[in-house]
Amino acid sequence: MVNLSVNLNGLHLKNPVMTASGTFGYGEEYADFMDISALGGIVVKGTTLLPREGNPYPRMAETPAGMLNAVGLQNKGVDYFIKEIYPRIKSYKTAVFVNVSGSYVEDYVATAEKINDLDNIPGIELNISCPNVKEGGMAFGTSCVSASSVVKEVRKVYKKHLMVKLSPNVTNISEIAQSVENAGADSVSLINTLLGMVIDVKTRRPLLSTVTGGLSGPCIKPVALRMVWQVAKAVKIPVVGMGGISNSDDAVEFILAGASAIQVGTANFVDPAVSLKIVKGIQKYMEDNGFETIEDLKKGLVIP
Repeated sequence: MVNLSVNLNGLHLKNPVMTASGTFGYGEEYADFMDISALGGIVVKGTTLLPREGNPYPRMAETPAGMLNAVGLQNKGVDYFIKEIYPRIKSYKTAVFVNVSGSYVEDYVATAEKINDLDNIPGIELNISCPNVKEGGMAFGTSCVSASSVVKEVRKVYKKHLMVKLSPNVTNISEIAQSVENAGADSVSLINTLLGMVIDVKTRRPLLSTVTGGLSGPCIKPVALRMVWQVAKAVKIPVVGMGGISNSDDAVEFILAGASAIQVGTANFVDPAVSLKIVKGIQKYMEDNGFETIEDLKKGLVIP
């Protein structure tokens, strides 16, 4: 019998398939298409200390084999999440993570502290790709010093599973991963979106109001896979891989590269039930190829 369960540094997942923040809402939006509880976990949309309106429209654009987005973390704030959203999703029989974002270290800390009190939220995903206002707008995740500083402060107040989401827009992502591991992260997830741009040649204007945005979808998978492989060799904590995963073969590639679990993002917009199909596809692959556990599959990469 195949065992799909995953031990994510003490946090048990029934299988390695999660959904990525910003692509799955709060799970409720997909309940008509699948049994949410059949997934290993879900990461709800980005949550900040105070409400955010997001960026002006247009803020999404299609690209070859992918999409650009510049939504800007639109949400109603952590207090609204606790009062209105949490009561509706706390009964999910899966691991629910809240993606936490902020512009200041203090924002991250205050938001994480509030979420720490929610019994049915076993973990947060710290999005360190946000601009650090005090450091001139450079994202927290682009520097070992700033990345470790925000993780270290959040770790002081957050007592459950602390996953840190890494930006690919760096020189050496392995060094960033090691810095957040040393600061107290329980796991890392990667990659977040790549920075991209699209221009309308008819108007000669950028298609996004913000000019640049985050590139996601199948087009980024080779880059994401390479970075997951590098990080998995550099850290001892579990790695959660994402970036262009559209089917079970993609997911298996990330596990072979060293990921303990994966997240499905942009593909959710194409097929709302794709995550559940990926769970079944991983199981069939393992049965067909003689792998009994996800840990066995992680060790299956053949390097010539």
